[in-house]
Amino acid sequence: MGQAMKGYKARGVVLSTVKYGDSGMVVQMLTDKYGRQSYMVQGVRSSRGRGSKMALFQPLFVLQFEGLESSHSDLHKMREVQNDVVFKSLPYDIRKSTMALFMAEVLYRLVGESEANEPLFDFVYNSVRALDEIEEGVANFHLWFLANLSRYLGYFPGNEHRKGWWFDMREGLYVGTMPLHDHTMNAEEAELLRDLTECDLECLGEIPLNREQRVAMLSRLVEYYSIHLEAIRSVRSIEILQEVF
Repeated sequence: MGQAMKGYKARGVVLSTVKYGDSGMVVQMLTDKYGRQSYMVQGVRSSRGRGSKMALFQPLFVLQFEGLESSHSDLHKMREVQNDVVFKSLPYDIRKSTMALFMAEVLYRLVGESEANEPLFDFVYNSVRALDEIEEGVANFHLWFLANLSRYLGYFPGNEHRKGWWFDMREGLYVGTMPLHDHTMNAEEAELLRDLTECDLECLGEIPLNREQRVAMLSRLVEYYSIHLEAIRSVRSIEILQEVF
C-alpha cells in the first residue's frame, strides 16, 4: 500500500539546508502552517532539466510552496516552489546577506519544531521584508531583531524602563538597584535595549552606535538569551557579524 499524503499550501522562511543523496536536500523552514518543519526536496541539485532550484534555498529566503504531509514520516515533502518575496537588495548587499545568515541561524537554534506560531512567523516574515527594504540603520538591524524576537519567545522585558535603571537579565526586568549578580546590563545598555524594543525601523539609523558599542550590545543580548536558551552559544555567524559591523 502507498503512503497516504495530505497536500497543503504554505509560506516558509528558509533556515538551513543539508544535502541528501545526489540531487536532494533536507530544508528546515519556519512556516505559517506548521511552525518549524523539515522538508525533503528532490532534484533540486540536479544539473539536468530547466536549471537548478538551489538559488531559492538561501538563508532567510521566503518561499511559497505546496507541502505534502505523510502519515508515516515526520519529514514533509515540498513541490511547486517559488519565491514569495522578490528581493531588491538582500542577496546583493554583503551587509544584508551576512545579517540574513545570522538571523536564519539564530532562528534555527532557538525555535524548536512545534505547532504553528502565527505571531512569530509574521514577525520573521516582516523582518525579512524590512531588511530588504531598509536603507538607513542596516548596521543596527541584528540588534533590533534579537531584542524584538524575545517578545515571541517569551523573554521580552517584563516591565517599563526608567532612566538610570539597570536590566536584570536573570529576571528579565528593569531594576532601580544594581543586582548582586553579573548577568546585568548597565544603565546605558538598558536604555539601548529600551530604544531597540520601542523604535520604529525607520528610526533605526538614528540610534548612534559605533562598532565597539554594537559588538558589546550583541554580546549582552546573546548572554541574555543564553540564560534561557543555551543553544544561542553555538551560533557561529555571531563572530562574522562582529567583524563586519
